Amino acid sequence: MPGRELWSYVEIARHINVRAETVRNYKRHGLLPEPDRVDAAGHPRWYPETIQDWARARPGHR
Repeated sequence: MPGRELWSYVEIARHINVRAETVRNYKRHGLLPEPDRVDAAGHPRWYPETIQDWARARPGHR
């Protein structure tokens, strides 16, 4: 859907109050959901709802 907001590592980090490098490590270790999209440069992007749902389900972070 054109114009719909997508989050990068930086926005995810802000949302869960960690550094962007921590989120990159989560991705490397398979702890993030699969990206909703990959941009033209090959960077993963997620819809806010995807990350919000994931963040609520994180153990110890309810």
